Amino acid sequence: MTSKTSSVPRQLRPELESEYARSPDLGYEPPGDVGFVRCLSHGFPTPLARWHYHDEYELHLITATSGKLFVGDWIGPFQPGQLVLTGPRLPHNWVSMDLPEGGVALRDLVIQFAHEPLARASETIPELADVLPMLERARHGIEFFGLSEAAEAHWYRIKGSRGLRRFTAFCDFMADLAASTDYRLLSSVQLQSDDDAAELDQIDAVVSRITDHLADEHSVAALAAELGMSESRFSRFFRRATGNTFTDFVNRVRISRACQLLMDTEQQITHICYEVGYNNVANFNRRFLEIKGMTPSEFRRQSLNRFRGAA
Repeated sequence: MTSKTSSVPRQLRPELESEYARSPDLGYEPPGDVGFVRCLSHGFPTPLARWHYHDEYELHLITATSGKLFVGDWIGPFQPGQLVLTGPRLPHNWVSMDLPEGGVALRDLVIQFAHEPLARASETIPELADVLPMLERARHGIEFFGLSEAAEAHWYRIKGSRGLRRFTAFCDFMADLAASTDYRLLSSVQLQSDDDAAELDQIDAVVSRITDHLADEHSVAALAAELGMSESRFSRFFRRATGNTFTDFVNRVRISRACQLLMDTEQQITHICYEVGYNNVANFNRRFLEIKGMTPSEFRRQSLNRFRGAA
């Protein structure tokens, strides 16, 4: 089923944060002090407040207030002590719901850094490669648990350092994060595998087919036969590569696409249901509730809050 998409107001889209907007008056470090690692701290409210994205990774430690966190298609609560790493160009914001009169002087301790310098350096410095799997996961946002006190100490150590000492303090922080096993991914799904590269290419092709043709039927039997695998082997390998069963993966990708349509268009929920591959609204609503913890209509209502205070 197809439907006519409503014209989407420009303000529905996240704003790209440009370098010229990063004024020291807003809490950024002066340009002359910035190398590979940039520190930022700010209170709330602030002119930085918006639903936005940027080219750098951003590590956020919340120090005050509670409210709603928006990362890609994720909506969830936040409170002081929350630690989240967002990847490049992943839209995000934190909306404080309990702001005292006059606001707060400090709400966020932030670190920004780019991908390419670390990726290139890891080719000749093997130790730096330890952080790459975590950076791959950050494409979808990572919330870490149990690290808030250590994270705050790391932030102030980095902020108070310059040159090589700042970089080594940053690496120390990244080592702690990369070693953490107590975390969750926030938005969508991703591949996670150390398997044979040729087989990973096959799985990539399957994933691309699913994401590009959500409304089609996708069966394990047909895909396994196409790849020359038994159904049981395909199922085992797919779960190892994606972290999900084939059925769960298809549902998660479909619901993720539905979230995008709910946030960025005015399409009716019924039309979105069929566009992402569900045959009836009841099944769509049930799967959406299982995966997102709320109904599609509630998700759409809550998503409007992402345009309130953010950083």
